[in-house]
Amino acid sequence: MPEYFPDHDCIAKYNAGKIENVLAAVASRFIGAYPPQPPVYRVHSQNGFKRLRDCRYDMNLEERLPELEAGQFVYVWGKLWSDNEVEAPFSVSCYSPVKVYINGRLVFSSNLNDDVFPDRRTFFRAGMDKGWNHLVLEYAATGTGCGGIFGTGSVKGAPVHFLTPTAQSSGCEGWIYSGPQQTSWAAWLEAEFTEEQMTARCAWFPTQQWSPQEQAYGNCSRIFGEMPGATAFAWSKLEVKSLQREDIRLLGSYRGMAEISIYVNGELVAEHQNVNGTLDIQLVLGYGLHELVVESICGEENWGFELDVRSGGILSSLVQPYPVEGLTDPWLYLGLLTSETAPKVLELTAMDTLFGEADEATFWRVDQPNSWVRPYLESVMFGRWNYPLGVTLYGLLRTGVELKAPHYAEYAQHHIEQCTVLHEYALWDLDRYGAPGINHQLALMDSLDDCGSFGATMLEAHKLCPLQGATHAAAEIANYITEVQSRLPDGALYRTTGTVDFMQQTMWCDDLYMSTPFLSKYYELTGNAAYLDDAAAQFLLYKERLFQPELGIMHHVYDYKFNKPNGVPWGRGNGWVIFSLTELLEVMPEHHPLRSDLLDYFRELSKGYLKLQDERGLWHQVLTDLESYAEASCTSMFIYAFTRGVRCGWLPEPEPYVTSAISGWSGLTHHCIDKQGNVYGVCRGSGYSFNKLYYKDELTWQLNDTHGIGIVLLAGIEVHRLVRDLEMKSHNEAK
Repeated sequence: MPEYFPDHDCIAKYNAGKIENVLAAVASRFIGAYPPQPPVYRVHSQNGFKRLRDCRYDMNLEERLPELEAGQFVYVWGKLWSDNEVEAPFSVSCYSPVKVYINGRLVFSSNLNDDVFPDRRTFFRAGMDKGWNHLVLEYAATGTGCGGIFGTGSVKGAPVHFLTPTAQSSGCEGWIYSGPQQTSWAAWLEAEFTEEQMTARCAWFPTQQWSPQEQAYGNCSRIFGEMPGATAFAWSKLEVKSLQREDIRLLGSYRGMAEISIYVNGELVAEHQNVNGTLDIQLVLGYGLHELVVESICGEENWGFELDVRSGGILSSLVQPYPVEGLTDPWLYLGLLTSETAPKVLELTAMDTLFGEADEATFWRVDQPNSWVRPYLESVMFGRWNYPLGVTLYGLLRTGVELKAPHYAEYAQHHIEQCTVLHEYALWDLDRYGAPGINHQLALMDSLDDCGSFGATMLEAHKLCPLQGATHAAAEIANYITEVQSRLPDGALYRTTGTVDFMQQTMWCDDLYMSTPFLSKYYELTGNAAYLDDAAAQFLLYKERLFQPELGIMHHVYDYKFNKPNGVPWGRGNGWVIFSLTELLEVMPEHHPLRSDLLDYFRELSKGYLKLQDERGLWHQVLTDLESYAEASCTSMFIYAFTRGVRCGWLPEPEPYVTSAISGWSGLTHHCIDKQGNVYGVCRGSGYSFNKLYYKDELTWQLNDTHGIGIVLLAGIEVHRLVRDLEMKSHNEAK
C-alpha cells in the first residue's frame, strides 16, 4: 500500500507519545490556515439583475431595453476573483443566443437547441485565472427574446456573486449591461482589452449616480421618498487622530424635517423641532472613533440634512461607520420606520441586525439610486455553513475542552455564531433579493446535508455558551427534518430529489449522521422525547434496508429505482452510522424501549468493523478491499465508536476493542498525519454507484479535507480519555 508521506515526516515521531500534542497540531494548523474572517459588506443596486434561488442572475434584457430590435447585440459585464487558477462551474439558460468570454477567451457558445428553451440549464466549466477575471456575455436579440439566466453551476458548492467591473462602481455587487449595439464585438473581445477600453466603448447600466434633478433633493427624500411622521437614521463615525482632546464643531443644515436629533456615542448632543434650520454643535473629543447618529422625522417634502466636521486642527473627519465596499461617502442610512418599530439609538450601530418588524423590516442603505448594503460570505472556510464543517467544528469544540485550551472552542463558537446571528437577516435577504449572500445552505435548506450536521454542532456549542440566534435556527432545522424532509410510509428518511438524477429515490447511510445527532441534541435542548424516538427509529429502519448480516456492516445506498442496495460498503458511510449511533446512545435513557435493540445493533456493527482493520491499524475506502486506499475519516470514526463503547460499557468484551482503538490511533499518527498536523487520506465528498471501482479509483482522497479533520480530533480525544481511564484503573488496582 503506497504511503502518503515519508515515514520520517509522520507526527508520531515528533509528539513525544502525547496525544494532546497531535490534537494541538491538527487543530492549530486548521485555525492558522483559516483565521476568523467576517462577511464582506457591499453595495447592491436593486436596479441590477436579480439573483434567483439557484444563485444565478436573471438577465432578461428584452424587459429592460424596450427599444431593442432583432439582430442587435447587448453586452453584460462583470468580474469575479479567484485565489488560484481553477476550473469553475457555470450554468446558463437562454432567452436568446449567448457567447461567454472570460478574460478575452471564448469559453461557451450556445447552440440552436439551447437558444429557445429558457427552462433548460446548460452546464459548463471554464478556466479562471488567479486574480480578477472579467466575464463578458454577448446576447444576440432574436424574435424569441434577448438575454439569459447565468451564474454558478453549483449552488451548494459555489454560490458565487459577481462584482461590477468599473472603477466608478468598485466594490459593488452585480453586473452592468450595455444598450443595444448594431454590430458584434466578438473579434474585439477575443483580442486583449482593458477596462478603460470597455468603459469608453458605450454607456453602461444601471448607473450608480443620481441625476442632477435627484441630486438637488435632500438626501432623505432621494433615498427614502417621503412619508410624514416616519423616522430615518443616518450613521457615521467621527475620527479624531489628535493625541490631545480636541474641540470639534459639527456644522450643517437640515430641511423638511419635523424633528432632528444628533447623538454622539449614544448621547443626545443636539435636538431641533423646526422644519428648516442650521446645525452648529460643539464637542470636545479625544483620540479614536466616535459613533455619530442622526435621527430625523419626515415633516414635508424635500427633507434631508448636511453635516460635516470642523476642528482646530486637521486631524478630525467623518469616516465610514463600517467598511462597506462600493460606499462613496461616510454615511449609512436606515428607514423608513414608524415610531413603534424604530430601534433605540444604542441598538442602532450594528451590522448583524435586521431593524424594524414585519413589513417595516429593513437594513442599511446608501446614498446611491435604489442601493442597499448586503453582507456576502467570501471566505474560503470561516463563517461557512455546510455539513463537513459541522464535524470539523465539533472536533475543535471538544479539543478546546479536552486540552483546557479555550481558544480552540472559542474559534468554533465564533464561526458558528457568525452564522446564527445573521440567520434572521439571511432569511429576509433571501426573500428580498432572491438568493442570500450568506448562510445560503441554511436559508435555502432543502436536504438533510444542509442542516443536520452543522445544526448538531451548533447545539453542542450552544451548551458551552449560549449563541445568539441558535435556538431559532435549531427550531427551523427540527421542523425541516420532522415535517418537510421526504420519508417512506414507515417514517424512514430518504431522498426523493437530488441535484442529479441518480440521487432521486435513494436512502444513504450517510443520512443517519445528517439527522440523528441533531435530533438527539435537540431532545436534550427541549426535553421533547419525540425527537429522540425518531432518531432511534431511523437506525432500525435503515438497518432493514442497508445492513449486511453476513459481514455485520452496511451498504452505502439503497436505490428505490432498482429496489436494491448498491452492494458497496463505503468506509466513511459506515463510519457515519456507528459514529451517529454513539451520539444517540449517549443521551438515550436506560429505560427507553429501543435501547436494547440499538445496543445489539451497535455490538453487531462493532464486531463487523473490528474484523476489517488492517495490520497497520487502518480501515480502507472500500472496507472489504484492502487494495483500496487507507481512509482516515472512517478509521477515526471506528476508533471513536470503539473507545466510547468501552468507556460507556456498551461492549461486554472490551479487550479487542481497546487494542483496536489504540492500534488505529497509532496507524493514523504514523501514516495519515504529518508533523505539521496535515491530515492525509480523507475521501472527498461522494456520490454513489453500484460499481465498486467508483469508490476505489474515482472517489479519491484529499489533503486536509474537512470531512476528516474534526473526526480525527474526536478520535484522538476519545483515545486520550480511554488511556487516562485505563491508567487510572491500573493505578487504583495497584494500591
